[in-house]
Amino acid sequence: MQETSGLIPKNLEFADKAREKLIKGINKIADAVGSTLGPSGQTVLIESPHHTHGITVTKDGVTVASAIDLLDPVENLAVRMVKEAAERTATSAGDGTTTSIVLTRAFVEAGMEVLSSHPNKTELLRKLQGEVDKVTASLKAHSRAVTKGRLKDVAKISANNDDHIGGIIAKVYKELGKDGIVTVDKSQTSETYSTTTNGLQVDRGMATPLFINDQKKDECVLEDTFILVSDAEISNVLQIEKVLKPIVSENKKLLIIAPCSTNVVNTLAANKMKRDLKICVVPPPSFGYKQHELMQDIAVSVGATYFSEKTGDDLSLMTPQDLGHADKVVVDRDSTIIVRDKVSNKEEVSARVSELREAHKIAKTKADKDFILSRIAKLTGGIGVIYAGGNTDLEQKELYDRIDDAVCAVRSALEEGILAGGGIALYKESIAYEEDTTEEGKIMYHALRAPLMQILKNADKKDINFEQLKYSDYNHGYNVKTGEFANMIEMGVIDPLKVTRTALQNAASVATTILSTNAIITMARSYE
Repeated sequence: MQETSGLIPKNLEFADKAREKLIKGINKIADAVGSTLGPSGQTVLIESPHHTHGITVTKDGVTVASAIDLLDPVENLAVRMVKEAAERTATSAGDGTTTSIVLTRAFVEAGMEVLSSHPNKTELLRKLQGEVDKVTASLKAHSRAVTKGRLKDVAKISANNDDHIGGIIAKVYKELGKDGIVTVDKSQTSETYSTTTNGLQVDRGMATPLFINDQKKDECVLEDTFILVSDAEISNVLQIEKVLKPIVSENKKLLIIAPCSTNVVNTLAANKMKRDLKICVVPPPSFGYKQHELMQDIAVSVGATYFSEKTGDDLSLMTPQDLGHADKVVVDRDSTIIVRDKVSNKEEVSARVSELREAHKIAKTKADKDFILSRIAKLTGGIGVIYAGGNTDLEQKELYDRIDDAVCAVRSALEEGILAGGGIALYKESIAYEEDTTEEGKIMYHALRAPLMQILKNADKKDINFEQLKYSDYNHGYNVKTGEFANMIEMGVIDPLKVTRTALQNAASVATTILSTNAIITMARSYE
């Protein structure tokens, strides 16, 4: 008998039939995600077994898109490709996923119509990419730097016009500066609030509560303290004898950030209680390569020599000169704050930050980018956390998503500047193509208008006369929420340039791939 177990049958779709199914898939995901766009965008209910009661309620484009998988394999391929545009945008800019999906559909719609009668598809798609590059350059030319006064507006728009959330985010960034990193976490109460610190935060607390010296706050507080940094396990106190002796004899303070055996932790804790030894032990943060990178960052930040097991360093050779220093450390059961009001090694820290910024540019995933950004924040001394509250898990999850989008939008605005929001910047770019009779011009005209048209549709706005926008200032547009024609930036309707540009570029890229497709091969499926 012939062996056939390794063969997997395939289905093939060609030309118009294939593209029709692709369009069906694109329309399904764009209809679902597009409905969330703008101030009148609606929430989407998602069956989600990983959340409370099996339900997720969200306006977040990425969350909606991620939940969509279609039964038809060709339609689902289209969904996966559109998701790619959204995910690329989210990874690069942190927001703009919905806009990228709306743009992708518009590019494909117009492209399908034009390509049906065009003899050279490859040449047309090349010209289309050239027009996208022109529009991107124009958007950059019309952008302006974001001021502190406009931070709230950027955050407010991305948070679904939530003035309270916009105010919290703006306050945190004003305190931290543009290099500060703001993260989002879930509040343990219904209250939404923020915290900031000017120090280095280590996501590990004390090895044992026996090190607590402030009983009221349940903390170990050490001022004017030396710091030992190592990923090599201290299995015996004699390994660090050269360091401990002068610390004890001169009544100094010491923070140890290193893996320590239970015996070492207990010995140091006992001496802390019996002999008033001013010391605290904190395990290294994270695991694997992340731990190594974070420990290097800590060592650079406090001016310590990093003794690493990976490079064969011998702890017995450590001397007091290898210790770092901090003005104050505050250690609780979960985290450590190292306050560095007087940074003596500014050049080393600056060099480390420069290395990390270069690493951020080439990082491939959002997770890697976020990890590097958090490290930069720790080194530059700006850390803020916004805690999303809520009366129910559903309410908290929805608020968490909105805050996260808004934080990402502010970060992007600080990086590259801002544009008139509400789809107006892209609409203004479309005006140049209104009388363009070329195939690529027709596609651009349709696509660039799509985000504003979707916002108007969601707001149930009909018969709006946009004739005045042809001759007005670039930032003059239509505020869907108020029904006014005015300067969008002055009204606080703002989009980050990075978000708009990235959404446009990624949408065009994915749409070009779809438009150039003539055959689709999928695995045969049985639904019995």
